[in-house]
Amino acid sequence: MACRDQPVTILGAGVAGLALARALALRGARVTLLDQTDAIREVGAGLQVSPNGAAVLKALGLGAALEAASIRAEAVELRDGLDGRLVTRLEVAKLRPEQGYHFTHRADLIALLLEGARAAGVEIRLLQKAAGVDLSGPRPRITMATGAEVEAAILIGADGLHSPTREAMNGKVAPFFTHQVAWRALVPCEPGAAAVAEVHMGPGKHLVSYPLRGGTLRNIVAVEERRRWVEEGWSLRDDPMELKLAFEDFGPRVRGWLDQVEDVWLWGLFRHKVARTWHRAMPEGAVAILGDAAHPTLPFLAQGANMALEDAWTLAKALDEGEMAGALARWQAARAPRCAAIVEAANRNARAYHLRGPLRGLAHLGLRLGGQVAPGLALSRFDWIYGQDVTRA
Repeated sequence: MACRDQPVTILGAGVAGLALARALALRGARVTLLDQTDAIREVGAGLQVSPNGAAVLKALGLGAALEAASIRAEAVELRDGLDGRLVTRLEVAKLRPEQGYHFTHRADLIALLLEGARAAGVEIRLLQKAAGVDLSGPRPRITMATGAEVEAAILIGADGLHSPTREAMNGKVAPFFTHQVAWRALVPCEPGAAAVAEVHMGPGKHLVSYPLRGGTLRNIVAVEERRRWVEEGWSLRDDPMELKLAFEDFGPRVRGWLDQVEDVWLWGLFRHKVARTWHRAMPEGAVAILGDAAHPTLPFLAQGANMALEDAWTLAKALDEGEMAGALARWQAARAPRCAAIVEAANRNARAYHLRGPLRGLAHLGLRLGGQVAPGLALSRFDWIYGQDVTRA
């Protein structure tokens, strides 16, 4: 199937949906993007666009927009959260000068993708909340919350963690609570702050911080293990004092940041299985899912948005090549192992950040010695993620 003049309906105007919309429109598809909000905006705070995601934005013609909306990272520092001492430093700018690691506000990434989609001719319809997806007929059919029905020739579910498109193909599967919660907040950034992502690690918890928006803001994501259940989602406000108390045993640098927090959001971290089925060919159409709808991940490798960007590029390419059913099958076969491996690596990172007792001291010592003896070794462990450029495949 060639994309030119093909009608495609995309559910969801997040990173995956907007990137796919532009990718398909640039290949000549007639793209309609449906979103449940009254205006496309993104709450949230910072995110990291690693080289594999940046490669997709560049291929979509949005490289300059990314540079304008982000800060190029110099390094990642792993620190002992209790006293602030440096454990090891990954010199991402020096060790991989040809690759770009970017810190950006989620809203700024959404804004540049939205502008890119509109410039490519994508039709965007707001206030379109999907209540369910029906795949029993010859074509996909969306039932809207208003009761209206929308039939699509090709339906792509970029509809996130609680995707009705995923449920229509895979059934309802309950996620499980990891017994970890995350807070996110923004505070003013100190003048002259280095473009460094700091990971402050403590027993059963850690905190990540880096500058945003030209160094005017500091992004904070703090994670704590706890037994009490917290709902999944990014819309639950919390008392800043709860965050401060959780990290009161951390060093003065972290406590100083948290003393400035006025608004904080809390969400529970849940593990979702990678979807078994990402696509289905139908008698008169097809359906597919991507991004969080297909492979939700915990945030401990900062790869959610980057996997969504990779998905968008590769799915658009698949839809533009060959017979529909075969192209989609090959796409899932190529993407699913990589995405599953990234999800599992993120799970392992969570455990490594939260070590307790003697094991914690031994692990930090090993990281310090490794950083002195072979400073590029720790970073090279992630070459299989960052070094992948799906636009060249």
